[in-house]
Amino acid sequence: MSGSGAVGLVLARPARLLGVEPFFMEFIAGIEERLAERGLSVLLHVVATQREEIATHRRWAQRGLVDAVIVPNLRAGDRRPAVLCELGLPAVIAGTWHGRTGMPAVPTDDAAPVREALDQLLALGHRRIARVTGPSELLHTRARTAALREGCRAAGIAPPVLLEGDYSAESGASLTARLLDAPADTRPTAILYDNDVMAVAGLGAAKEAGVAVPGQLSLVAWDDSALCRLASPALTTMSVDVHLFGTRVAESVLELIDGRPVTERWSPPARFTPRGTTAAPA
Repeated sequence: MSGSGAVGLVLARPARLLGVEPFFMEFIAGIEERLAERGLSVLLHVVATQREEIATHRRWAQRGLVDAVIVPNLRAGDRRPAVLCELGLPAVIAGTWHGRTGMPAVPTDDAAPVREALDQLLALGHRRIARVTGPSELLHTRARTAALREGCRAAGIAPPVLLEGDYSAESGASLTARLLDAPADTRPTAILYDNDVMAVAGLGAAKEAGVAVPGQLSLVAWDDSALCRLASPALTTMSVDVHLFGTRVAESVLELIDGRPVTERWSPPARFTPRGTTAAPA
């Protein structure tokens, strides 16, 4: 192991979201908890674009500032794995990646939880489904979208209505309002959200529109959090142990920088957790 004593994590996302979105704070906490046992720490840098992300990796590699890096939020045509291989900077991918770099990864099954959520909604009687997604260039967004479209097709119902958000409360509220600005007999009876912040904001938008939840509209958030549990009514979620995900990524990083074979690990699966925002449609 080299002597920098740090593992790098660059996040290309609006810094304002880190203060309100629990996912990455829980993820980083899991990483730090495991690394601290070895006297290592996380070097976190927040940037706006992938270009800046790659520039940070180049700077870290040139200066020997980190022993390894963690690569989250894989995108279509992502350049980071190839660049990191060129730099010779050890890296672990947090998520599913089908490239040929040979880089170790802790993949996520993004399709099965979508099918589970859809099955639960179909069992309640929902036939008009919408989804407020994360950014469309993210691979896990695309995997969830494909799974939902295929699930609706297999169930013989109309294709889902898809609106792209950015994980912010503003997008959750505005996109939910757009979905509900339709005649009652055509608007969706259930909406899936790609994170908790958008779902909580969507619940507020439904209340403002006078649409009863869950009597007239069911809502499901991806990722559980205190936001979901404290909402009124409490939000049904696809719950993931994000802290454990971070711990597993850190364990792979430790094996990598020790020069040992990296054990195959998966992100914990998301599970349907019913609460007060899902019911049979009126």
